[in-house]
Amino acid sequence: MQATVKDYDRETRSGSVLLDDGSEMPFGALAFDAGGLRLLRLGQRVNIAVEDGWITAITLSTFPLP
Repeated sequence: MQATVKDYDRETRSGSVLLDDGSEMPFGALAFDAGGLRLLRLGQRVNIAVEDGWITAITLSTFPLP
């Protein structure tokens, strides 16, 4: 699934994304770390893996999900 970064806190490695339907979904440090990223920019398109309503991985739209 794809989304757009709404906010990102570099210190906590967490933030939220906007899904294509406009709804907001938060992600935590574990999901950020699972994607192997170093940082995110606001407005950046990302791929997310969702399990039981929680984002489990987030990575750039050009990278495969783990």
